[in-house]
Amino acid sequence: MSGPHRVWKLPAQVDTDALAPGSWMQHGIDVIAQHCLESLRPDFAAGVQPGDVVVAGADFGIGSSREQAAAALRHLGVAAVIAPSFAGLFFRNAFNLGLLLLTCPGCERIAEGESITLDAATGRVTRANGEVLQADPIPPFLLAMVQAGGLLPQLKSRFATRTSP
Repeated sequence: MSGPHRVWKLPAQVDTDALAPGSWMQHGIDVIAQHCLESLRPDFAAGVQPGDVVVAGADFGIGSSREQAAAALRHLGVAAVIAPSFAGLFFRNAFNLGLLLLTCPGCERIAEGESITLDAATGRVTRANGEVLQADPIPPFLLAMVQAGGLLPQLKSRFATRTSP
């Protein structure tokens, strides 16, 4: 998970409708993801690369509880979202779908396009200039869920292991 990861900067209070626009919800995640953040960053869905990171202001993921908001970011290959705070339902949905979230006071200092490294287990976010920001460390059970690709893949793996001869 270390990096380097290119940063996409977003404001505070990005809501789930910006992440997964309601007008596209009748489609599958591949189509929804193409419209992810188009109202805030029309360049995002076409420009984001696997391993890139979103850094946002407070209250990321407010709004409805649609899990497609986290799924769209994961589908596009976003490695993590870093913000000072997250909406509770978005937080739960993200980890269940295998999207890493880091709660990091002071992350607003990270610049658009900056290259950062992450250590999810310790919560260390290292900026290109060497500054280290301290995010809340991710508990091992949540980190394992992210590494497995989400709750369902983790459970499938666990049950497959138990039923193997």
